[in-house]
Amino acid sequence: MLAHINYPIRILLVDDHLVVRAGYRRLIERQAHLQIVAEASNGEAGYQLYVQHQPDVVVMDLSMPGRGGITTIQHLRARYDKARILVFSMHEEPIFAEHAFAAGAAGYITKSSAPEVLVEAIEQVAQGETYLGNDIAQKLALHSVLNNASAGIKNLSTREFEIFRLLAEGRTTAEIAEQLNVSHKTIANYYSQIRQKLNVNNTAELIRLAIRHGVVQL
Repeated sequence: MLAHINYPIRILLVDDHLVVRAGYRRLIERQAHLQIVAEASNGEAGYQLYVQHQPDVVVMDLSMPGRGGITTIQHLRARYDKARILVFSMHEEPIFAEHAFAAGAAGYITKSSAPEVLVEAIEQVAQGETYLGNDIAQKLALHSVLNNASAGIKNLSTREFEIFRLLAEGRTTAEIAEQLNVSHKTIANYYSQIRQKLNVNNTAELIRLAIRHGVVQL
């Protein structure tokens, strides 16, 4: 069932790049039926601004300092089950879209999408629909048919996937603990669980797996 929309559609932008947010704003403000009510540069600020403004749609990046996009989506949806979140990410690998939807996202498009795709996605997500960009939809379909090797990655929890990505980017457990504001022991426990689920013995094997499945780029 489509949601009843009161125009303009009120939008919260969450992206850590000021220039990128400025580009979003220029595009969105050309649409009379869309309105940006707030902007945030990280997940923590995005969460607080959502509480304050209760926007119709959150347009959110995934890779941000501190609490990542996927964890932020999960936290928002846990408290506000009607939150409508559209992921607008540089990540074009299907595994990111799968985890974003599992966390509670309502849409996923990539930053290589045409400008009109962002507008269309915002409109459909605001109406209660699910939106998936054509480029990522094709990759997801192919991925599900041809690639079962990433089953272990799919089985990671939201927090495990975020820590897996940070480890694959070369962060130490101490650095990750500081970034996520948890204890080093907590991250060490997650690291052990992740290695077990992915059937890898060390960080080097973990990084190779991440590269193979497009979680990080060379």
